Amino acid sequence: MSVAVPDDLLAGHPATAYFWGRVAGNGEIENDRLTVTTNDEAAAEALSEIVGSEIDHDQTTRDYAHNTDISKTEDEYTVEVTSDDLFGMSGALGLPVDGRGNYRFGAFADYRRDLLRGILEGCGTICFKSSSGTVGVSFVHDDAALLELVQDLIDDAPVDAPYGDLSDTSSGGYWFGIDDDAAADFGMWLYETEDTGLFAPSRRRKLVQSLDQATDVEFDRSQFEA
Repeated sequence: MSVAVPDDLLAGHPATAYFWGRVAGNGEIENDRLTVTTNDEAAAEALSEIVGSEIDHDQTTRDYAHNTDISKTEDEYTVEVTSDDLFGMSGALGLPVDGRGNYRFGAFADYRRDLLRGILEGCGTICFKSSSGTVGVSFVHDDAALLELVQDLIDDAPVDAPYGDLSDTSSGGYWFGIDDDAAADFGMWLYETEDTGLFAPSRRRKLVQSLDQATDVEFDRSQFEA
């Protein structure tokens, strides 16, 4: 699927909103380089089309946290933007995400679903919570300021999605989760009728699997099968 892309990477557009959401979620920014890494090849292809860069494919092997005798090998796809003066792209205002704790998402106010989806895929999780029989959606990041902005974006979303307060993680970061009784509707809103190619199919499949397992959740599966 071809992704519609504006001429200006800083302009308000679904593709730029999704891209900068991914950068905010797990991107790395240096003075002359910006990289975004994903385990989803289709998402990497979408990001590659947005910025016009090639994809670097690698494999990484990690030990399981609870059993270091077991390891897991995963594909990693990295999309890179390079420039001698990367921050000059946007003049005095700086990039929408500058790697220094500054987030300027005003240009993407009309595309908050794409922005939130990008952030979720960069630093969030979707799962089935067997203890409660519900879908779980949470965001985790080292920067509390980003998560507070995510909460503001959720507040402005057309779907009602109450969430918990920020909590510390064991690794020194922060996290919050959507309330159990709202997470399914929030997840469906993020991914429903999504035909732009601006999403990670593996993450949408995880949502559908979680919805299938959850009790008392009704949804139209066909809207996730395009």
